[in-house]
Amino acid sequence: MRFQKLIIISLMIGVFLLTACSPRADNSTQKGAFIGGTQGVLAEFEAFGPEENGLYTIFETESFPIEIRLSNKGEYDLQPNDITVTLEGLSQNEFGGIPALSLSNDGIVDKVSELAPTGGEETVSFSQDVEYTADVIGFIDRKIFANLDYKYQTTVIVPEVCLKQDLTDTRICDVAEAKSFSVSGAPVTVTSVEEESAGRGIVALRFKIKNVGGGKVTILGQEFSATADQLGFSLDDPAWECKAAGRVNEARLRDGETEVVCRLTEALSDKFLQVKQVKLVVDYTYRDLIQQTLRIRESS
Repeated sequence: MRFQKLIIISLMIGVFLLTACSPRADNSTQKGAFIGGTQGVLAEFEAFGPEENGLYTIFETESFPIEIRLSNKGEYDLQPNDITVTLEGLSQNEFGGIPALSLSNDGIVDKVSELAPTGGEETVSFSQDVEYTADVIGFIDRKIFANLDYKYQTTVIVPEVCLKQDLTDTRICDVAEAKSFSVSGAPVTVTSVEEESAGRGIVALRFKIKNVGGGKVTILGQEFSATADQLGFSLDDPAWECKAAGRVNEARLRDGETEVVCRLTEALSDKFLQVKQVKLVVDYTYRDLIQQTLRIRESS
């Protein structure tokens, strides 16, 4: 009996040591506030005609449609005219029957949600009767491109920011640490949030932002730059000022990434101690380019 008790005690000690030494789970991203994800608007050409050997194929005497299906796979509702689709690379001497080369969405394209897990959709139709008017000998392949510009937004919520004047006070919360956060589904995301001291009674939040969608990014209302992506941002509390490389509420991305630092503009009063939620909103216009190949055969 005594031997059995020693075995049980040894097992209990072993379990305790294993639990104590195991690394803690990563809780930097809080689940629940958003579904999450790294997509925004996905665009896809509808079929030009029947497929042959993996290519949409028509005869030169046939007309074909150009329609693009827009799917919202992120967590931002798109209003009418938030998406602009422009056909690129089409020669007006070869293709006829296209009244306009640029169109926008007519209705609201809903975000992904629990009620709409696949998000909203809208089809933009340039024409049902496009014709290829040039001569065809044998067959010719033409790549049709569509440029997609759309307004989008990324929201990150930090539920427990530690506002503490006396950093030696170990009660309630800690300032110098990585913070749990929740970020909405979008092609621009937040990868980490850290809180730190920026002087007596001043705390700061450091947000790392990354373009993960593979497209181009620019500030709302501004042209796209060939050399650098840009975006805008704002915090929901006027007691903070947010900058990126010295620019207030605007950031330039380098290698697809940037860092935004938000700090209190005034020092906390003596013995101030509070836990508070803050929300950072990142606004931008996003650009993608899609393509599809059409084979046009000479009619017999």
